[in-house]
Amino acid sequence: MAEALRVVLEMGPKGKRVVAVAPDWPGLERGAKTGEAAIERLKNYRPRYEQVAKLAGIETDYAALGAVDVIERYPGTGSTDFWGISFAFSRLDRQDLSTDALERELALMQASWAFFDDVRSRVSAALQKGPRGGGRDRDQIVQHTLVSERDMAKKLGLATPPDALLTDEGLHAHRAAYCEAIRAYHAEGKPARTWPLRYLIRHTAYHTLDHAWEMEDKDLTASIRLRD
Repeated sequence: MAEALRVVLEMGPKGKRVVAVAPDWPGLERGAKTGEAAIERLKNYRPRYEQVAKLAGIETDYAALGAVDVIERYPGTGSTDFWGISFAFSRLDRQDLSTDALERELALMQASWAFFDDVRSRVSAALQKGPRGGGRDRDQIVQHTLVSERDMAKKLGLATPPDALLTDEGLHAHRAAYCEAIRAYHAEGKPARTWPLRYLIRHTAYHTLDHAWEMEDKDLTASIRLRD
């Protein structure tokens, strides 16, 4: 029998939004107005996450997953209701991780970065306008994603200079420091300030992938080629 895809549901306190989170696969999270709709959205994104699992070298395990198994429901925050994004910690987020389990989750977070970099390199600079993300183009989305990650890094005591993220070398160094800081905090049994390390990892991966998929969805490369 195939291993189930474990899912936890974060419930907005006013019942406006529910977020379905696959805790074993950092970044695979989707929100909607109901738990059933959130699970359906997450299932629709499963094929898109395959590339992340492949980049992490665990695509076989991912491909073998079976049906969704909801293992926990827990209360979210007002931001859960407003944004439809996970802003609270599940029981699993708070559990201790072995070193091997931590490295697996770091590999998936790093794979989300690699996927993001690939997407930003191939989509059009101007993106299709629409409600998602307002009217941002590629470079604005990239800047927003990196600035947000720089802010999250402060929870690990990292203070990456803004200009450092503008170069490949600087971005690589920032990401390496991010991973090393997580390893160091894990070794000391410390959270990232108020965030459990597991939540920091999955939230980093989620934010990265959400904007990578946004750029893919709004890419105008095919339209530009047709005009040319």
